[in-house]
Amino acid sequence: MTSRMMEHIPLKSAFLCQDCDCVGNCATQCPACASTALLGLSAVLNRDGAEEFALPMPGYSYHPAMAA
Repeated sequence: MTSRMMEHIPLKSAFLCQDCDCVGNCATQCPACASTALLGLSAVLNRDGAEEFALPMPGYSYHPAMAA
């Protein structure tokens, strides 16, 4: 891959187009197909505010086994 083909997009500004599956850094429209169906990747990949989307862990308690 040549350096001209490689791109760097920070995760906070990366958006996935839901129509053509391209990643761009514009929050208003896809740079490839001009669609407005965009999804912010930092929210999906849980990089901003990991505690906000954290699932509660179930609590377990241990009891001695009952002997017959």
